Amino acid sequence: MTDIPCSDALSLADGFRHGHWTPSDIVEAALSSATRAPYAFIEYLTERARREAAASTQRWHAGQPLSPLDGVPMAWKDLFDVAGHVTTAGADLRRSATPASSDAELVRLAASAGMICLGKTNLSEFAYSGLGLNPHFGTPVLPGTHMPSRVPGGSSSGSGVAVAAGVVPLAMGTDTAGSVRIPAAFNGLVGYRPSPDRYSRDGIFPLSSTLDCAGPLARSVRDLCCLDTVLSDGEAPAPPASLDSVHLVVDTRVLEDPQIESAVAANLRELVMRLECAGARVEWREYTVFGETLDHIARDGWLGSLEAFLLHQLLLDSHDAERLDPRVRCRLEASRPVDRAHLASLLARRDALQQAQAETLGDAILVTPTVAHVAPELAPLTEDAALFAEVNAATLRLTMPGSLLGMAGITLPSGVDRAGLATAALFATRRGEDTRLLETMAAVERTLTTV
Repeated sequence: MTDIPCSDALSLADGFRHGHWTPSDIVEAALSSATRAPYAFIEYLTERARREAAASTQRWHAGQPLSPLDGVPMAWKDLFDVAGHVTTAGADLRRSATPASSDAELVRLAASAGMICLGKTNLSEFAYSGLGLNPHFGTPVLPGTHMPSRVPGGSSSGSGVAVAAGVVPLAMGTDTAGSVRIPAAFNGLVGYRPSPDRYSRDGIFPLSSTLDCAGPLARSVRDLCCLDTVLSDGEAPAPPASLDSVHLVVDTRVLEDPQIESAVAANLRELVMRLECAGARVEWREYTVFGETLDHIARDGWLGSLEAFLLHQLLLDSHDAERLDPRVRCRLEASRPVDRAHLASLLARRDALQQAQAETLGDAILVTPTVAHVAPELAPLTEDAALFAEVNAATLRLTMPGSLLGMAGITLPSGVDRAGLATAALFATRRGEDTRLLETMAAVERTLTTV
């Protein structure tokens, strides 16, 4: 077996159940297929993966799997600690860091459900870019035959490419300003940023103490729902039987913005109209709080930028700063002149916006494009620092408000443009409404595959 034979994790596990293949078969297939995703992985955990696969194979033969995802291989962004291995955070200067003494809590939970830790994936250095470039470990590119090469989206670039290329059906990333949702959008995947307190952050290299979230990338919503029960230690969501109870608000200010590429807007409209025909109640109107949040970020600055600078200030003041990706160093240094008292005002404004959102969104699900454009060409961004900064800001623009508002959000593929590049829609609820969002999106997925 040289290929993973199924589209998503639960189909893979169904093959274990019926004896079509074993977890050991699938691990060998995954390791062989990794050549299709150059630079997606920083490290393969081959010994651990084979050991875990052998144990899972025995459990399936005995009819005693630990969970519905037992034996499914999974990749982890190299911000997650894995016992005995260095957590590089995508930084050259951390190659010689002390190996982790224990697994991150989410890695431990996945392992306790029988999932296989296949490897650690590439990322933008310190998870600080929405495009996914990395000069130290190489930059993975969008899988497929796209020419010229396209960026994979960041910062969870390797996780997105590993799933899109079929190496693994599930991969974990982190999302501070869009770093799960953006690579999911560019790679035509499903990506989930949970509410900030949904998953443990123990053992994850940080960027922003306020905004960081761990989140998975997958090929299906149903896989997200199953994985969520493992990582949140909760009950499996129960999708509604129909969309009749679903209330969507499509933000027309965003959708009609001239920055939104025509295919992105057209594909989102078509997707939502299909859901409306299937029974969902849809409002096409401006959602004021989202617009106010966009305006606040543009006017007053990004909370995560200031927190990232404060986290890395000692490094930036040292000789080791010369070893950083110049693009990342430049972004970090941009917050140096900011008055530290401004942090308190940013936090206060965030709290006010979150309160306004809680009062106005109600049980509706907000729908916006995930990113205003399809995956940009890679080469120009490596050659022009000013262009990189401009495109990076544009790429992150529509995912940043959801982060600041603490929203739970799921990115869903909405179609492709004329060149075959993926577009995506972002569905988001109030903070803490994760289970309802997962249930609804599972029903949406089921509807879109049958309508």
